[in-house]
Amino acid sequence: MQIIFYKYEGTGNDFVMIDNRQDFFPKKNIDLVKKLCDRRFGIGGDGLILLENDTKSDFIMTYYNSDGNLSSMCGNGGRCIAAFAKRLGIIQSTASFHAIDGLHHATIFEDGTVSLAMRDVENIAVHPDFVFLDTGSPHHVQMEVDLFSLDVKTLGSTIRHGDLYGKSGSNVNFVRQISENTFAIRTYERGVEDETLSCGTGATAVAVAMHATGKTHANAINIDVAGGKLEVLFDKEETVYTNVRLIGPATFVFKGTIEC
Repeated sequence: MQIIFYKYEGTGNDFVMIDNRQDFFPKKNIDLVKKLCDRRFGIGGDGLILLENDTKSDFIMTYYNSDGNLSSMCGNGGRCIAAFAKRLGIIQSTASFHAIDGLHHATIFEDGTVSLAMRDVENIAVHPDFVFLDTGSPHHVQMEVDLFSLDVKTLGSTIRHGDLYGKSGSNVNFVRQISENTFAIRTYERGVEDETLSCGTGATAVAVAMHATGKTHANAINIDVAGGKLEVLFDKEETVYTNVRLIGPATFVFKGTIEC
């Protein structure tokens, strides 16, 4: 079987994108997804995203982690699939699509920046040493002074597989405050089981967590990730964070065909 694919990245978080509107992709073939995401024997990517038909929105986003399993929401992937849909001619400058956590809206700007509406955030668990919250995917957030020398893979894996989160685990974000409204982060992603250059739901989680714990009073937060810069905007209504938007670049890398 030959598969036409497109490669996209959002601040270094990279994805294999496939137009599956003809429903040809074997969605239960975990080994195939793993092979396509493999950086040595496949195309390479932090995840694989299928763009599929929907009767209630412009399209459906179906997201797999690089381990081959269906996953929770991916913020950078959501921005990239909006750019992908524009390239395919499905949309123009705005999109509505369904992902695993519900309906999302996106705006694609002329410079390639994509603004993605994220889900409302509530039920933020603030602990003495960390914050836990769900921004479409579960996230552990903790401050680290020596962020840039941290062994993210080892420490992140320990927390992800530890007693706190059980079998399902959690993504893990390590944070250093740069200024009143700017934070640098490094993220260990479950399903990838390693540090990634960027995590959109992680950036969103950090922005909300820093506001919820009083580290910042701004509602426009700059997030520095290893692969570039993201911005998170939100409003707060009582205890709920609403109108949450993740903003950053979504870049087409190349198109190809692979024999499977």
